Amino acid sequence: MRLRLHHAHPWDLTPQEAIAIQQRLRRFVRLEDDLPETVETVAGVDVGFKNENRITRAAVAVLDFPSLQLIAHSSAETPTAFPYIPGLLSFREIPAVLRALEKLAHLPALLLCDGQGIAHPRRFGIASHLGVLLDHPTIGVGKTRLIGHHGPVPDEKGAWVPLEDNGEIIGAVVRTRKGVKPLYISPGHRLSIESAVRWVLACTTRYKLPETTRWAHRLASEG
Repeated sequence: MRLRLHHAHPWDLTPQEAIAIQQRLRRFVRLEDDLPETVETVAGVDVGFKNENRITRAAVAVLDFPSLQLIAHSSAETPTAFPYIPGLLSFREIPAVLRALEKLAHLPALLLCDGQGIAHPRRFGIASHLGVLLDHPTIGVGKTRLIGHHGPVPDEKGAWVPLEDNGEIIGAVVRTRKGVKPLYISPGHRLSIESAVRWVLACTTRYKLPETTRWAHRLASEG
């Protein structure tokens, strides 16, 4: 599949240049629901590293919705070209993700990315970055908090509280399983916070992580 990129930019960048790109592209993020009328596929996107972090391995797991059965997957490996800098991880990971997406026959209706959406210091984590580049609905599914503060989350599946930063709600802290730590969910592009939470819960079964993330993580760890 040939990807059509919007707002394409170079990847051989200094950290300062990468920050400038985030600040320029974040204005294109849309937080209104803009999904197909019928969603038949959802996908998880995850990235791992090999050979002492010299190789970036991205994986995409495509699941049927609502059955959540794996129906397609792809992976790609590229040389790691950007340093590990919190807040700029998308510049390290997205080149391999785009290669993996290109190997699919069709782009899934919704992409759930391992990482942050707008719950990011510049409101432009990997899910927002990928969503804007593809002009496609994306959600950030974070295992840990990058930024913001929140109150206690009730210990029941489906409970959530807002994640706030400087008076702005930037995501949700969601309990996906009773008795385990919550996930940090934020829209990437073309979804609201409330819809992002609903979709993550719809993709979650008896485990903490949604099935999309579980499959993508497994595939990214192979090889």
